[in-house]
Amino acid sequence: MALLLFGVFAVCLLAVLLTGANSYQSLTQRDRTASDSRTCAQYLATRVRQADQYQAIGVEPFGGGDALSFRQDIDGREYLTRVYVWDGWLMELFSAADTALSPQDGERIMAAQALTAEQRDGLLYLSITPAQGERTELLLSPRCGEGDLP
Repeated sequence: MALLLFGVFAVCLLAVLLTGANSYQSLTQRDRTASDSRTCAQYLATRVRQADQYQAIGVEPFGGGDALSFRQDIDGREYLTRVYVWDGWLMELFSAADTALSPQDGERIMAAQALTAEQRDGLLYLSITPAQGERTELLLSPRCGEGDLP
């Protein structure tokens, strides 16, 4: 009788442990997905804030999709930073404005499926889809001084 009671206790204990492990795994996956979505959105918002100067922020087609472009002048020469999605990755490419580089030349930032960007009425509409997450939409209003976005 004691052996049977011990066996039932062991089976119940194992069932509770397996249920807890499955719950923990699903919670950590959900948190990782939410974190990836927030990280992608925060990265884009931070890049826009860093480059927030008059007519320095733009949207252009690059690599078969939309790319955010940030212009800056360094020692009298114009440089361009592009942020775009290519081959399952959010990428960043920094180069001289007159240099023709391809999308695969950029640096991988994090896994992502898609990026769409649009400028309208002085606002920047962004939509990013991380690799394992839901699409996150951003509406940014650059504070770049006197003018609207180009």
